[in-house]
Amino acid sequence: MIKTIEDIEAIEQTPFEDQQLPASTYAYLQQGAAINPDAPALTFFAQAKDDLFKDSETYSYRAFMRHIHQTGNMMNDLGIGPEDVVSMVLPNLPEAHFTIWGTQTTGIVNPINPLLEAHQIKEILQAAKTSVLVTIAPFPNTDIWEKIDSIRHELPDLKTILRINIEDHLSGIKKWAVRAMMTLKRRAKPILDQTILDFNQFRSLFPMEGLSFQRNIQPTDIAAFFHTGGTTGTPKLARHTHRNEVYDSWAMLKTLGMSGAGVNFFCGLPLFHVNGVMVTGLGPFGSGAHVVLGTPSGYRGEGLMDNFWRIVEHYKLSFFSGVPTVYSTLLNKPIKEADISSLQYAICGAAPMPVEVFRNFEKMTGVRIVEGYGCTEGTCASAVNPPGGDRRIGSIGYRFPYQEMKTVILDEEGKYARDAAIDEIGIVAIRGYNVFAGYTEERFNQQAWIDTGDGQGPFYNTGDLGRMDQDQYFWLTGRKKELIIRGGHNIDPKMIEEPLSSHPQVELVAAVGRPDPRVGEIPVAFVQLKPGAATTVPELMEFAQTHIGERAAIPKHIHIMESLPVTAVGKIFKPDLIYLEVKEVFQEEMAQMSTVETCTVTVGPDNVHGMLAQLDIHPKSGTDPASVEREIHKILGAYSVKYVVKISAAVAT
Repeated sequence: MIKTIEDIEAIEQTPFEDQQLPASTYAYLQQGAAINPDAPALTFFAQAKDDLFKDSETYSYRAFMRHIHQTGNMMNDLGIGPEDVVSMVLPNLPEAHFTIWGTQTTGIVNPINPLLEAHQIKEILQAAKTSVLVTIAPFPNTDIWEKIDSIRHELPDLKTILRINIEDHLSGIKKWAVRAMMTLKRRAKPILDQTILDFNQFRSLFPMEGLSFQRNIQPTDIAAFFHTGGTTGTPKLARHTHRNEVYDSWAMLKTLGMSGAGVNFFCGLPLFHVNGVMVTGLGPFGSGAHVVLGTPSGYRGEGLMDNFWRIVEHYKLSFFSGVPTVYSTLLNKPIKEADISSLQYAICGAAPMPVEVFRNFEKMTGVRIVEGYGCTEGTCASAVNPPGGDRRIGSIGYRFPYQEMKTVILDEEGKYARDAAIDEIGIVAIRGYNVFAGYTEERFNQQAWIDTGDGQGPFYNTGDLGRMDQDQYFWLTGRKKELIIRGGHNIDPKMIEEPLSSHPQVELVAAVGRPDPRVGEIPVAFVQLKPGAATTVPELMEFAQTHIGERAAIPKHIHIMESLPVTAVGKIFKPDLIYLEVKEVFQEEMAQMSTVETCTVTVGPDNVHGMLAQLDIHPKSGTDPASVEREIHKILGAYSVKYVVKISAAVAT
């Protein structure tokens, strides 16, 4: 477990090659399974309401590896080789893990978000040149198969579809009721030369005691594609090598000190996302730990959050990973009589954790939160607060061992100018064994790299703005990429801007994130109309609802402006729009306070924090300024925006 930056540097005294990490994810899994083949590797429960979370199925490491062998042998038999792609559009099921790790023994796996719209899924399938697709058969309350069925005739490269029946994981009357209900819907007619097979039935025909084919996997071989860049219309597929995934999983465990038999991880994040796959997947499996996979919908599963503390007690969970919205929701779920003493700490990533949520969660549960940072292009994680040391709230902690991380200043052309000074805001850049092998399309690689001229290879440009303090903690101050992060879900502003720009009355559009205490950010749009044009906000909202393909990207508010702020060269200057949203949010919050007479809010850039809100408060007559200050911090502490409060003549931050 890391306590100080010196601990990371001490690890690096051993040459990386001497760490003798496995060459492939398959070898890494074998290493974990060999610790104790009879130990539990994976437990899955399909339902979480009432006491149904206790009705689970568990796979020992011996059984887990047999399923991976069968899946790998099946994929190899279907013609999948080192450069061929198996895509999966699945909820969280055991078969998702079998597909990911089984496919990587013979080819490349491409997990896809099943919540995307059909046309987006089609574009990712096409970009990956998918030849085999793993998905689910029709099932109540999900439209995954319906989306696949609507696009499969447009995918001539797709030869085989393997379908999983979710009711295989149900029990009793519900299993047979669902099976009877869905039988007719599952009689699919073949289109083109596609073959539709039952995943588990077909897989059972293949050997399970080992791989029936020979392949010498190299660390630099491609293991997976992960789509990134938010919900854009043009998919960006990041290529992960076997070394990327093995190293990042190993470094995470080394840094956090959370590996080994008897350790129980909970996975509630989706298995199309690197966090679910690495933090609560490959890392634990490679160390012989136990993963509990909760419901096909993860944290969104019915009853899961309501029963979360009982689930912790029942499975004696050691760790779980979540986004800030998971923690804010759990704050409203009383622990009651549940024994959660098994929890060592909780991991938070994907978006900044509001300070008030952080403090209240730790106070309520006694469980430490460890905040980290990463990106798909960095395989998953790149930095984390030291769990055994000084966890600085709001920071992303130290870099991983054997991975370089720094902030740099770029010139007007986007090229390296110099390293940023201590506490100077610059672009966060990373270089190391976890940095991906580039995007599948070369045009996306042009702006992805920063050449510092040191002859050691380029750094990856994360697009995030941040600073490093004198103790080598990193702090994020903004996102140059401008992604809107809603509950850990990335939304590319172009997904909003491009459809709205097609409206005949609209000249310019800019989409930004509005601070929200529950989901971090919600999308809003600012619109500049064409000269002489006339339309209304309700009309634009209706247009957005019918033309924006991703439901999560539909803006919650649309503002019509006479003119959008622009830079000297005519580019839309989004920071000014973000300042307006922060100002409006804080003004609305202060207007709800019965103890405040007036409040003036100003928001602007700050050299240390990137953005800072300043509130000048005048309390109502007879009100204790100290109590007003406490109430303000309680309300505004739920936001991740930095602020300064001035009450009369006294200043507090």
